[in-house]
Parts: sequence; structure tokens; C-alpha cells
Amino acid sequence: MTTRFGSGQAVQRLEDDQLLKGAGLYTSDVNPPGQTHICFFRSPYAHARIVKIDTSIAKSMPGVHLVITGKELTQAGIKPMPRPIGFRRADGSAVASADRRILASDRVRYSGEAIAAVVADTQEQARNAMEAIAVEFEELPCAVTLEDALKPDAPLLSDASDNRVAEARYGDTASIDTAFAQAAHVVSLDLNHQRLMAVTIEPRSVLAYTEADRLIIRISSQMPTGVRTMVCDLLGLQTEKVRVIVGDVGGGFGMKTGAYPEDVVVAYVAHQLQKPVKWIADRSEEFLSSTHGRDIFSKASLALDANGKILGLRIHTLANVGAYPTMTGVAIQLMIGPWVQTSVYDIPCIDFHFTSVMTNTATTGAYRGAGRPEAIYNIERLIDEAARQSGIDRIALRRLNFIQPHQMPYKNPMDQTYDTGNFESIMNQGLEKANWEGFEDRAKASANKGLWRGLGIATFLEWTGGNAFEETVQIKVLEDGVIEVFTAVTAMGQGIATSLAQLVVDVFGVPLSQVRICMGDTDHSNGFGSAGSRSLFTGGSAVHVGAEKTLDKARELAAQALEASTQDLHYASGEFLVAGTDLKISLAALAAKQPHKKIELQSTNTVNGPTWPNGCHVCEIELDPQTGFVSVVSYTSVNDVGRVINPTIVRGQLDGGAVQGIGQALLEEVVYDSETGQLLTGSLMDYALAHADIMPQMFSTHMDASIACKNNVLGVKGVGELGTIGATPTVVNAVADALARNGKSHLSAHLQMPLTPFRVWQLMYSA
Repeated sequence: MTTRFGSGQAVQRLEDDQLLKGAGLYTSDVNPPGQTHICFFRSPYAHARIVKIDTSIAKSMPGVHLVITGKELTQAGIKPMPRPIGFRRADGSAVASADRRILASDRVRYSGEAIAAVVADTQEQARNAMEAIAVEFEELPCAVTLEDALKPDAPLLSDASDNRVAEARYGDTASIDTAFAQAAHVVSLDLNHQRLMAVTIEPRSVLAYTEADRLIIRISSQMPTGVRTMVCDLLGLQTEKVRVIVGDVGGGFGMKTGAYPEDVVVAYVAHQLQKPVKWIADRSEEFLSSTHGRDIFSKASLALDANGKILGLRIHTLANVGAYPTMTGVAIQLMIGPWVQTSVYDIPCIDFHFTSVMTNTATTGAYRGAGRPEAIYNIERLIDEAARQSGIDRIALRRLNFIQPHQMPYKNPMDQTYDTGNFESIMNQGLEKANWEGFEDRAKASANKGLWRGLGIATFLEWTGGNAFEETVQIKVLEDGVIEVFTAVTAMGQGIATSLAQLVVDVFGVPLSQVRICMGDTDHSNGFGSAGSRSLFTGGSAVHVGAEKTLDKARELAAQALEASTQDLHYASGEFLVAGTDLKISLAALAAKQPHKKIELQSTNTVNGPTWPNGCHVCEIELDPQTGFVSVVSYTSVNDVGRVINPTIVRGQLDGGAVQGIGQALLEEVVYDSETGQLLTGSLMDYALAHADIMPQMFSTHMDASIACKNNVLGVKGVGELGTIGATPTVVNAVADALARNGKSHLSAHLQMPLTPFRVWQLMYSA
């Protein structure tokens, strides 16, 4: 059984059967008796004072139970959302931020901010009443772009003297100045990382109701414990009085971490009305008010000696964190991204300066990769540009600067320690799999069609684990032989239940059908949740250790039941046998003998540090010089993912991540009108989301499982974000290569994502 269903096997996902049959249980599928619906009145302005709100007509409309405003919630003592902590402004003062109320009470700071809510019997009644609310605004000047927000006369979003939220500096400016002064080659790029939208199949969804004097919250979330903590803190409720349940989740991508203001409003009004209240965001609300990703601008410079050895790296970045900076949004750009900025290269000195800035836009935060795609894009664009400008082969340049296996464990300039890695070996495999040497023949074939072919590469690593290294699980062996596992990691389409079940099979040797993974219920398990590619690395390690401890406990109970010593017991396939006899007892029978008809154990496990998965991605594109259209025609990746539990699931994560990264490189961008702050890409009619046809037929994903992670008992590494991180620089480097091969190398430094046909054509011909 272990051989068929345990780790290392491409077991069919346990989740798929019910999801494919439409039998999943999402928040929208739960409809308790007496359920009401909530609708939010949102600001039409990017920046304005709320002069007056008249809700009298709305309150009198059919089916309406409650109309509530931000001012009323403030008067009721509802606390604002938490601000970032642990960071400082340049002068040492505290982080700059305005209070973010769950409904704005005096001033709105971005278009789409909620200022009132209506609860009615039906969604239509709630919407009709919402439209009857009359609000008088005093429009204020807005600052949408980083440039405008940093002007001396910029409209201020908080009580601070400017819109800088916090700053972080790393490295030694004196050493870096020396390195750049001595350099034979200095390469500099201005790199824009456009704002992105996390488009999940299922929008944000929340249902709150009371049951036996408790508040029950059903929500589509990656972090049920975090939601409970936020609701209890803001509403002043005791933890044991709130239960958060997460059923099936139709995608997260980091956007569903923690609680949103709307979630807290729903919880509050359900508690006040003692009625079930549901909110299912529509797509427009998602574009307006959910957390966006990326949106930074970096000035990046690399110093190299005459042979190509890197002497120093300078990165100065401005990060647009939106109107209300969050801990996550600030930490991603001021700390997490910098952790991997030097990537797989042995870089002796750095000068990093990161500044987060408030603007009149929606808040930015976690989005697949969260800081690491931005950092890797910076360094990989620099490496390729350095090769072009110095005349050194880009593969040779990478070989010269790779961190070597004998240097492991390796501490990078940000004091982050890589436990393992053989980056040159991974690149060698990538070059071979992609048939790097045969490119010229393929380029000639493209040229015969009037197309320019480009070859791109990225060699890189990333950090995973969320720096939440502890996880607690509860294991139960029931009298029918079923083994239940309760964990705080959550499913959001990534197949984690299957992988965890396979780990249980490894230990107990029972059929996969006897394992039940229970997630997303704060009454049974609490922890950090699923983010930062930690679900298997941290959660899986806890399941493995907990299962082993439970089996040890079962062994002791079996020894008592069979009147034998534990040393004389042989265990296999769910059964204990006394050596040399026919005495035996199954796990099910043993559980049935216990006072509560089960064998139960709670276990906490802590991993030793983050994982550092890495890869080599190679991409070939064809560029039509007549239209500027770029198509990806071949994509090959080799990924160091450590031990593989389920090859199909891991490959799916790598493939999906790469497609998202290709989407950023070529298509996607959230756009605001710089004058009014209105969102111009407010729907899927305007936001160019990647379709399946963006994937080339030649799409090849490979996994190297030979280099196990040393920081957890399983040897696994996080893989959910790896593909996204590698794809953007690989694709853009391929386009830059196509330009350079056709006499336009001077344009490569000016490429900015997304590489839409118009943008590429304009770059090629505007001069």
C-alpha cells in the first residue's frame, strides 16, 4: 500500500472527484435559514472628505434590516485595522499610515473604499437600498503614482510630513562605492514591476451567523486563524466565542491571507442582528478593493571586474503600498524581497535602499511570489545586460559567479543562510533539456517566416516558509480504522490534502481511502495557515512527525492489549503482530478498545529554517517586427525542489506558476488614471489575464529531487511560487535577446513589462 499510495507516487488527487462533480462546498454553497445579504457603498473618488451621509431612504426600503456607516462603527468603538510594525521611517520615527477603518468614517483614500453597508433579505434589495444612499463628498487632490506621491506638494494620506511609509537600508555604502569605482564594467537599469491583480476563480466570500451563543464565520481564506484573531481583536470578542470555518477555496495566490475590512463588517452586523449575513464579492469589487500585487520601481546597478566577477550590487527601490499599508505589504518589499536579491550569485557587497510609499490606490500585499519575483527580475535582467555590454557570454558569466556547493551552508549579504544548492548543475540540466546549442537552427527557421527568435534564461532561487516554522497537528485513529489528521494549513486548489494523506500512508501503511485530512476549522486546528509555500514544508513535516508519534503510542497500547513487549511487536499495513506467534490486533480494533473509541495525539513540530528551492528556466520567443507581437514558442525548466511527494501535484504547481509569470511578462497590468485615481482596468474586459493559449506546445517541466532540504525531516522544498519567480525574467530576457540579435541591442535596457504588442512596437519604432 505504501508503495502504491505513499510519497513519490503520482497519486490522483483526493480533492478532484467532488470538485469535478460540482460537489464542493464553497462559502456561497452554504445558505442557513433566514440568511440575509450585505452590499457595500463604495467611494467614487480616490481622495475625498465625507461631508454628509443620508441613509434615511435606504433604511425604509423593502427587505432592509440594517444600514450602517463608518462613523457609526467608529462611535461603537470598533478598532481600526492594524498598522505595520517593526519598521521605521528614515528619521527613525514610526511607520506613517492613516487609520484604516472597516468602513471609512471621515475620509476616503482610494476609489472603491467602502463607507457604508446595507443588510437586506436579498442581494437585489441590498443593492437597491445601497444605491439610495446619498453621500456628499468634498473631493481632494490625489496622488496615484509614486512620482506624484513623492512630490513636495503631494496630497498627504496620513499625518506624517510626506507619503513615505517606512524605509530599510542594507549593506555598506562605502564598500559599494569602492567596488563601483574599481569596476571595469558597470551596468544600470531602471526596472518597473507593474501592479497585478490576483484573479481567483472564486471571489472573496464570507458568511457569518450565530450558533449557540457563538459567532460562526465561513470564509474563503488561506488563514482561518488569522481571520479569527482579527475579528476578535477589532470587535472585542473572546477567542472561544468565534469559530472560523474554511471549506473549499477557489484560489488564493496570497490575496486571501488574513481578514479584509469587509470580512469584519460582515461579522459585526451578523453579531448585532443575530442573523446570518453573506457577502460574495462581485468581480468589480475584487478589482477595486482586494489586495493587489507588485507595483515597485527599482534602480538597479551591477559592478563587475574585467573578467566578469561581480564586485557589488546596488538596488534602490520605491514600493507603492497603496492607501493603507499593511504589515504584509511593507514586509514583502522592505525585507522578504531583499532576502533573495543576490540570488544564486556570490556577491561580496551590497547597497540596498527600499522605501514604501502611500498612494491613493488599493492596498498592495501578497501575490504569488511576494517580493521574490521582483528581486529575481532585477538581478536576472542585470546579469543578461552585463553580458551584452561586456561581451562576456551570459552562461559563462553565470558560471563564474555561482555560489558553489562547497560553500554550503552559505550566508548571503542579507544574513540569510542557504542550506543546500548546486546551481551550476541545475543550469547544466536546463541547457541540455532546452537544447541550448541548437538554437541557431531554430532562429533561422523563424527568420524564414519573417520572425525574430529570442533565447532567454534565468537562474535563480527563492525563499519559502513564511518564517512561520511551527505547526501543530492532531491525529486520530478511529474505531473504523480511519486515520483523521487535523491541520491549520488550508487547501486552495494546490492539492495539499492529497500530499498530506500520502505522508500518513508512508507511516501507517494503510490504503489512501483510510486517511481523512481535515483543514480549515479553528475549533480543531490553529496556526499560520497556507502562504509562502509552507503547506508541505512545515505542515507536511508536522504531519509526518505527528503520525510517527501516534504510531508509537498505538504500539504501546497494542503491547498492553496483546500482553507483549513493544520490542516484540511487528507493525505492517494497519496491524500489530507479536513476533513468532499468531497474536495480532488491527489499528481499528485497538482504537475500539480505548475509552473514547479512538487513539488520539496532538503533536507540534518546528522546522529548522526556510527552504531555498531554485531553478533554471529557458524560454524561446518569436517576435513579429511588423506588429510587436511576442509569442512564447518554447519553455523549459529544471527545478530543484528537494524530495517530491507527488510528482503530478508538484509539476502542476510549477506549470501554473510559470504561466502566471508569463502573464505578467506579456499581458497583465492594473492601471489607474493618474489624474483622477479611477481604476481603468476594473474588469476582465480591461485586464488582460493570461489564457491557456499563452502556453507553448513545447512546454517542458523537469524536477531535480536529488538535493534534499536539510531544514525539515521530509527534505522537501516549497514549490508553489517557484515557477512564477523564474518566468518573468526568462521571458523578458528572451525578448531582449531577440532585439539584440537583430541589431537593436540598445533597446534591451528599455524593455518594461508588460511587453504588449503596442509597447514593443513603440519601443522599436518611436525613435
